[in-house]
Amino acid sequence: MWRRLYLLLLLVRVYFALSPSYIHPDEHFQGLEAFCIGDIFGWETTRTWEFNSAKPIRSVFPLWLAYGLPMQLLYLITGDDAPSPKLVYYTLRILFLVASFVFGKLVLSAYMRPRAGGGVAEDWAMQELVTSPRHRQTALLLVASSYVTWAHQSHTFSNSLETIAVAWALVLIQRIYKSKDSALLASALLGCVSVFGVFNRITFPGFIFLPVLRLVPHYMKHPYGFIVIGSFAFLIAFIGIYLDTAFYHPPTILRPSFLSLDVSSKVITPLNNLIYNSNTSNLALHGLHPRYTHFLINLPQLLGPATLTALVSSRFTLPMLSAISGTVVLSVFQHQEARFLMPCVPLILSSMQLPRARGMRNIWITVWIIFNVALGLLMGVYHQGGVVPVQNYIAEHLGNATSVVWWKTYSPPTWLLGEMNERCSTEDLMGAKRSVVDEKLEQEKGVCGVELKGSGSKETYLVAPLAMNVEKDVDGGKQLYKLQKVWVYRSHLGFDDLDFDFGKDGVFGAVIKVWDSRGLGIWRVVDESCNLKT
Repeated sequence: MWRRLYLLLLLVRVYFALSPSYIHPDEHFQGLEAFCIGDIFGWETTRTWEFNSAKPIRSVFPLWLAYGLPMQLLYLITGDDAPSPKLVYYTLRILFLVASFVFGKLVLSAYMRPRAGGGVAEDWAMQELVTSPRHRQTALLLVASSYVTWAHQSHTFSNSLETIAVAWALVLIQRIYKSKDSALLASALLGCVSVFGVFNRITFPGFIFLPVLRLVPHYMKHPYGFIVIGSFAFLIAFIGIYLDTAFYHPPTILRPSFLSLDVSSKVITPLNNLIYNSNTSNLALHGLHPRYTHFLINLPQLLGPATLTALVSSRFTLPMLSAISGTVVLSVFQHQEARFLMPCVPLILSSMQLPRARGMRNIWITVWIIFNVALGLLMGVYHQGGVVPVQNYIAEHLGNATSVVWWKTYSPPTWLLGEMNERCSTEDLMGAKRSVVDEKLEQEKGVCGVELKGSGSKETYLVAPLAMNVEKDVDGGKQLYKLQKVWVYRSHLGFDDLDFDFGKDGVFGAVIKVWDSRGLGIWRVVDESCNLKT
């Protein structure tokens, strides 16, 4: 029975992996937009301040491994022509989906065979971290049915990579801890995984701080293992520093000083990141939160009904120790977002026990299903869900566009335009007032009936949520432009500028109002004298 349920959840995960929701700008601008896509395919992309400052705080080392190598392989498969941005997007989504099975059990082959065969291809991480077969099945189903696994883990977040790195670090720690010999191979791998984790996110050490203390007696007894872990960690760190220095300051790696102990000649992004995030004034630019936010707000947001259950019924396992360690360390920093705790979700779910009483268990499962289906659809399908499809539509159908103005959405990832990005400017007005939008559109408006054939011709488009009623505001106004609707993607909700009043509309009325106004549209912007067909 549990195998059938797991297979069903596998299909659910595939569905969400292929759904183009947009949870946070970092899933594009801390990876694909900033580095790999432009460098590999030659497309013009946007690099954020994290990659352009005098002391860059993002490493390209994990980006090359996670994105660069797969994209190089995709480039080889597609031949001389660069693959389409849409193909790149869904390839990486599927890649992250496959990588997410580091927490699950691959049961398809076992399900298709007779039970007497007994063969089950299991994921090593879950197999080793949850040793009890009964608890393992529960853990697998809980992790596979979490909306964080569905929606967040298949997105190209550095947090997704961190979750995988933490899981494998714990596997290696457990192997070393249980080993009666030096465990040299596991020690070498732990050194490599740990350095990758640090270069990916400086929060990684927080998740293994307490678990790694278990290894102190082992390495006191087997010092060669400690030498091995240190040697491999140093080697991988050297490679990471070399790649970062070569990327940010190419001439530096040719100087003899690069091999010296002088850190000023090297780009050490984890150190820069730590220094930056240790300054409260820097964190204030991104938003400061109370230090209890992770414990009282973010964990319940990720775990729902599992929060209280985990608090009263969790086993004090290595994964639980890691989750506690990570949450405590991350709570020291006052900028606290829920996705920072993504590694905690599989760790906590694999350590907790469901209520034993049958009635309470059924109630708990019902609430768990409702919570994850609701949040899964919200975050995995509708949250800023039109941004990526609209960019794909522009790239495929509006090749003559010279300017696209975006309003009231997350920052559009320009890498999705591919080669078109070189001749089409993207203007992100974010949450600007309507007067600012009008001024911009009046400057960029196109000419009636003129297609882009020579210099000086304009083909301008506006992208905005349907909830903004952009057409209604133009009709009868004093704007010097007109709008012609081109395309609408309905599975889009933005939660920053929702127009409803619970006191006036009521809860049900507010929900209906939000639902009816969902969608993201594209409008062609032309001169007011144009006679548009409706």
